[in-house]
Amino acid sequence: MNINELIVNVKKKLKKNINIKNILIEDKTFLHKTHAGHENNKFHLKIRIESEELKKLNKIESNKKIYKILDAELKDHIHSLQISID
Repeated sequence: MNINELIVNVKKKLKKNINIKNILIEDKTFLHKTHAGHENNKFHLKIRIESEELKKLNKIESNKKIYKILDAELKDHIHSLQISID
């Protein structure tokens, strides 16, 4: 899976499972290419979500919800997530 397909899939899954007003996903893989643990075809994503639903949860609960929704992508295509909730 390439980065564009991954971003589309992540957006679709999050929007299906969470009431989201706005979402922005950025590929930050280039910042980690020289790290020892870097794997090809594993991406680093920065996700900024505007969601009243997530804002009602504490940070740990909201992150757990996102990680549960993206479980398959995290196993196969995502090395790390940076999550910001507005």
